[in-house]
Amino acid sequence: MFNTFGSSIWMLPFSKYCTTDNLYRRHFSGGNRKYHHAYHCNEHELKSKYSGWPTNIINIEVPSIRAGNEVYPSVVETAQTNLSGMECGYPTQLSFSAREVSDGTFFKAIKNYDPDSERLFHLLKKSYHDDPILNPLTPWERPPLKNIFCIYGVDSKTEVGYYFAPSGKPYPDNWIITDVIYEIEGSLYSRSGNLVEGNPGATSGDETVPYHSLSWCKNWLGPKVNITRTPQSEHDGSDVQVHQNIEHQHGEDIIPNMTKLPTMKYITYYEDSESFPGTRTAVWELDKANHRNIVRSPALMRELWLEMWHDIHPDKKFNFVTKAKRGPLRDEDCYWDYGKARCAWSEHCEYRYVFGDVHLGQSCRLKCSTSHLLSHYV
Repeated sequence: MFNTFGSSIWMLPFSKYCTTDNLYRRHFSGGNRKYHHAYHCNEHELKSKYSGWPTNIINIEVPSIRAGNEVYPSVVETAQTNLSGMECGYPTQLSFSAREVSDGTFFKAIKNYDPDSERLFHLLKKSYHDDPILNPLTPWERPPLKNIFCIYGVDSKTEVGYYFAPSGKPYPDNWIITDVIYEIEGSLYSRSGNLVEGNPGATSGDETVPYHSLSWCKNWLGPKVNITRTPQSEHDGSDVQVHQNIEHQHGEDIIPNMTKLPTMKYITYYEDSESFPGTRTAVWELDKANHRNIVRSPALMRELWLEMWHDIHPDKKFNFVTKAKRGPLRDEDCYWDYGKARCAWSEHCEYRYVFGDVHLGQSCRLKCSTSHLLSHYV
């Protein structure tokens, strides 16, 4: 169960309707972290079926029979016990929501069936309940930083729930996963491919972290937000969608009413139109960007580089770099268009052979310097 608990850390915080004492700033001021946390959930949380999560995180079958006094005896005890005379009863299935995993209810409920549950509950309390920063029972407020860019992948198949059953083996191999629930682009499916009822989000996560956790930082955006959706590849601006000055309630998610072509990967930018005083917040969602490999994405590296260049430019006109178009910025971005028998992006690239080029694409190079091209992004 430890691996499951470890993965559930990605799921925190679980609900905006449950709060504890706000010790956030006291932590940064160097105060003592050992406090008693007053924990409250309002009626919205208590009425919700899955604690804001797409489905119950854990569904577990607990045995209805015991061999002696221990549910999971040692290997020696198992060998010495004659199980042929025992009556097998039907197991009981228990389900636990995000709140019940986060507040420790789950670990308390299975303590008679799992010898490691008490240690895990102690770890949960010591490392998370007593920490004002990673406390799973407290909605995370915006960190006290001037600029925050929250970047993650979406629209990938991501685990959000599990089914466990006793394996019949001694601890620590006493549980097996019998099924997994995935979120996939706004729907829930089991490992066998069956549609599952629940409360799926607008999209799915990045194969590792569910969308509910990834998108939490959208709560930190300002009262008005500009939303822009563009192709990840270089583009001339014809497929750019923009919604400006969208009203945003603090603590709420934003779901844009924009279209997507099934064959195109997009970046959706959520950027403050009106920021809280002295701050700037942006959220970037990259279609099909894998959690482990997102830092290798050429589109992400290009956008980060442009944003950093824009931030230090003395003549910048806007808080964020323009998204109107994305053309080649390096010789490596130019390539040969075999359909038109010329270099693509002919207004920026030209055919210029240099000794050592082994194919046509390598001979496509920028007409102008990179500094001149960057002037379009001020």
